[in-house]
Amino acid sequence: MNQPLAGYAPAPVTARMENHGNHMLKVAMQTGNDLLARVGSMVAYEGFIQYEPNPPAVRQIARDWITGEGAPLMKCSGDGLLYLADYGADVVVINLNGDGISVNATNLLAFDAHLSWGVERVKGLAKFAGQGLWNTKISGQGWVALTSRGKPIVVDCGGGEDETYVDPDALVAWSPNLKVKGKRSFKAQSLIGRGSGEAYQMAFSGQGIVVVQPSEDSTDRLRVRG
Repeated sequence: MNQPLAGYAPAPVTARMENHGNHMLKVAMQTGNDLLARVGSMVAYEGFIQYEPNPPAVRQIARDWITGEGAPLMKCSGDGLLYLADYGADVVVINLNGDGISVNATNLLAFDAHLSWGVERVKGLAKFAGQGLWNTKISGQGWVALTSRGKPIVVDCGGGEDETYVDPDALVAWSPNLKVKGKRSFKAQSLIGRGSGEAYQMAFSGQGIVVVQPSEDSTDRLRVRG
């Protein structure tokens, strides 16, 4: 019985965060190096690891989260190996080296608790969608794990004059230094989004990357907040 399953055994730990296959995140937990992770994402763990759902520090920072009820995060602490997943979505691991990333809240799986982070309104979209779009900006030295509904594409905006256009429902993350603006198009409604109503796009320009998933979030990210 063990021999056919040998290929699925955990690999030796080589980093703080790494993939186990495409759909699972493995985190090497150490005392004093806490983790913030999406509530309900734990699928297994080894060692002694404790969980605190929606701790006070998270509630204070994320009081303006798009749900209006605080961020769906839990603090994980202790020693051992922690395995996280999000309904079989692909997991993308990023090691921030003093830079930052702006992440769609529905695609945020986990990040080092010592990183600087906050919930911010995306500028340039308010006129298209009431109060606009909210994202989580994370920066510093540490690890971040994102999810994608399918294998994502990472588009390098390259710093040229050409803009990169993305369906908001397919957007995962982007470099926070990029310029963002909204665009409305009737002609493109059969090509972008699910083909109903007006087509909203997000236009990115500048030096940085945009991460796009091959599946649209079922949440209407540009609905009116209020």
